[in-house]
Amino acid sequence: MKRPAWDWRLTDLADVPQHGRTVFSCFSCGGGSTMGYKLAGYTVLGNVEIDPQMMRIYQRNHSPRYPFLMPIQDFKSIPDAELPLELFNLDILDGSPPCSVFSMAGQREAKWGSEHHFREGQAVQRLDDLFFDFLDVAAKLQPRVIVAENVTGMIRGRARGYVSLILSRLKQIGYQPQLFHLNSATMGVPQKRERLFFIAARSDQPFSPLRLNFDEPPLLYGDIRSGSGTPIKRDKVTYKRWLRRRPSDADIGDITKRIEGRQSSFNTRLLANNKVANTLLSSSVYLRHDEPCRISNEDIVHIQTFPVDYDFMDADVQYVCGMSVPPLMMYRIAEQIHLQWFGGK
Repeated sequence: MKRPAWDWRLTDLADVPQHGRTVFSCFSCGGGSTMGYKLAGYTVLGNVEIDPQMMRIYQRNHSPRYPFLMPIQDFKSIPDAELPLELFNLDILDGSPPCSVFSMAGQREAKWGSEHHFREGQAVQRLDDLFFDFLDVAAKLQPRVIVAENVTGMIRGRARGYVSLILSRLKQIGYQPQLFHLNSATMGVPQKRERLFFIAARSDQPFSPLRLNFDEPPLLYGDIRSGSGTPIKRDKVTYKRWLRRRPSDADIGDITKRIEGRQSSFNTRLLANNKVANTLLSSSVYLRHDEPCRISNEDIVHIQTFPVDYDFMDADVQYVCGMSVPPLMMYRIAEQIHLQWFGGK
């Protein structure tokens, strides 16, 4: 019996027909985007990654030809003559600039314009500058197409000014940008993850506007659920709150608001079999609605559509998955770019 698309293995990539289009990935983390491109038949030449642990995992699973372990600022400063010629003839430059400062959680505006210590790469960085550093790389390499992913918080409130600046910069360096607000639940991913995708074609190409319309049926948590999760300790307040859950409760915060008159622990989500899983984040807690335990690592891998034979080495499974683009989400986008713009069949 044929396996569902979300239940796949890295070894399956050997059977994917190759069309020769090339990709280079920035802020690659564990390679969620990389795997999406590979599933769509692209050749991913290499990556830039600041986090040594993530680079080790990326190299173990993807064997990049040109890995660059360094900040994006250092990569963009490498003299052209010292970079592989293949990087100046790319079909796609891919990037997911770290997006913590644009998330709707917390006091995000207070983090803009200053340096902070973020988990991404265990580095002190100005994350609101990284998107423009990425565009400097695009201006340097001049790929045929640029694909950049980020959180939907960028189009809410004051952050919309950053979007305008990004679109203006893309036009300035010779590209025709489009902005897509996509939900992975419509793309064959068992997770309602909403993300923005900036997709821009170099202006010297006679491309029509890209059309991205996805309407695949939703996959429920019960469809992909497997494995055993870590039980909640019965002497903990989380367990006592979980006991008082109702079918309509989406998180522990719903319970505390009802029984304690205040909302807390909103980042402890309850996953029900008859609903699509919430966005998988690297630091939130996910509990099963009908069982007093966390979701399993198998659940996390399936929700994020990572391959079941992925080697996480010494890293936390949820952190690697939560920081990555779901491979099937990027596969759907990359497939359409190939079909609509690169003359694919």
